[in-house]
Amino acid sequence: MVRFGIVGFGLHAVRRLMPGFALAQRCSVTALSSREMDKARESAKKYKIPLAFDSTAELCQSNQVDAVLVTTPNALHFSDVLTAIQHNKPVLCEKPMAMNATECRQMVEAARSAGILLGVAHVFRFEDSTARLRERVAKGQIGRPIFARAEFSYLGKAHARTWLTNAAIAGGGPIGDVGVHCVDAMQYILQDQIVRVGARGMWDKESGGVEAAAVLALEFASGTLGSVMVSMRADYRTPIEFVGDEGSLRADDGLTVDRPISLEWRRPGKPLETEEVSNRLAYARQVDAFADAVEGKAPFPVPGEQGWQNQEILDAAFRSLKSARIEDVLRVA
Repeated sequence: MVRFGIVGFGLHAVRRLMPGFALAQRCSVTALSSREMDKARESAKKYKIPLAFDSTAELCQSNQVDAVLVTTPNALHFSDVLTAIQHNKPVLCEKPMAMNATECRQMVEAARSAGILLGVAHVFRFEDSTARLRERVAKGQIGRPIFARAEFSYLGKAHARTWLTNAAIAGGGPIGDVGVHCVDAMQYILQDQIVRVGARGMWDKESGGVEAAAVLALEFASGTLGSVMVSMRADYRTPIEFVGDEGSLRADDGLTVDRPISLEWRRPGKPLETEEVSNRLAYARQVDAFADAVEGKAPFPVPGEQGWQNQEILDAAFRSLKSARIEDVLRVA
């Protein structure tokens, strides 16, 4: 049983992580940290977590913590991950991995040098909907993929994560917050890589120093064309669709974990086929998979190198916002 310490215990831990750990089979939570000790103790008591700390370093020093899960605001990922590595703790970092690709490279190189496991929490890779879409595309059920489309919107005004519009903490708006989920899921499902990105953004008086919405135009290595639309100004929705020369696959809210998902398969001249799946175990599978990797049973499916590569896509998108040109995505080493 792998014992996790959660760094930055907040809204995400309450809404997603703790319910996931409750369903997990091979790990548990033994420690948490928060910037304020009173809040740390309060959360630990509420969720029956034995240890509470107000610093990442103290949590990492505990001999009752086998692995660290970093869930702090984006600007802190870099220092928190390096602290875990310095204390020889395997570390799973929430997305986006860092503020930019330079930080990601340094995180990966530090983990490599120390021989420490580093993973990135792209939870949608552990969903049944994502797995079934990947399987169907791989079987050729839509033929050669031509288009890929994903959208991720949520209402960001008065959001509990008050730092979302602070560029110094968030790094960007919905491109980094949820667009990274879309590009990772699309690459995983298609088993393909994004090589070029074009981006256009929208700002408003509430979005502060970051975009409120954006559209990304993507080119994959195989020639498939993609689009991602992200927004902090619309109701929660995560539709995803893949169109090939022999059919299409789509799902309304295909990335959500909150309710069953209906996958639709359309082929010319054939009746619509549907399949219902549930993503309720995604967070449990993610931490169990990392626990397996910690114990040497299997590689973690999303290593730090993938988080770094995804950040290169985000960086290209942000460059495109400024240049108004299509930008190449750098490949990680």
